[in-house]
Amino acid sequence: MAGEAVVGRVPLVRVEEVLERRHSPDLSRIELGVREILAGLGEDPDREGLVETPSRVARAYAELVAGSWDDAGEHLSRVFGQEHVGDDLVMLRAIRFASLCEHHLLPFTGVAHVAYLPSHGRVTGLSKLARVVDVYARRLQMQERLTGQVADALVEHLDPRGVAVVVEAEHTCLRLRGARKEEAQMVSTAFRGAMEHDRALRAEVLSLMGLGR
Repeated sequence: MAGEAVVGRVPLVRVEEVLERRHSPDLSRIELGVREILAGLGEDPDREGLVETPSRVARAYAELVAGSWDDAGEHLSRVFGQEHVGDDLVMLRAIRFASLCEHHLLPFTGVAHVAYLPSHGRVTGLSKLARVVDVYARRLQMQERLTGQVADALVEHLDPRGVAVVVEAEHTCLRLRGARKEEAQMVSTAFRGAMEHDRALRAEVLSLMGLGR
């Protein structure tokens, strides 16, 4: 899947842009919380190596959840109605993302594969698909919910005949704690419309995503 890196070059949502136009988290409150965590771990939050840590962590969390104040509909609002496009399958594979597990506040990372069948030749820009994944990934998340949210956003704003979203991710909370299964990878799927009801079509799409082998 590394060969699909072209999608990964789409710029992520800049936290400064999102926070300016949407909302601003209480960074000072996050900093106080981080100080309490450090103290709870038996550390001195005021020692040289940690004195700037609360501020850094607060900014990092603000960036990791910046999608909470972004709107997928804005990215999908520009639709192209091209008579020569047709209604054939549109797919974007290996959209790299990073998200934050809401259960442990630890990251999970992976790739999303997104496909849809346009209706009446109505398509959106390929970069918009990557943006939508980023909008929902950059929140306190569960992988299952992330997958469904991306699919539902495409249904709502593009009105396609069918949608398929597959997410493959590795979870830090599984790799480094608890079960400690370093090689485990979670796969979640969401199918809508024709992709949900037509088993042959769904199998074809999964094969094109590289998952049907």
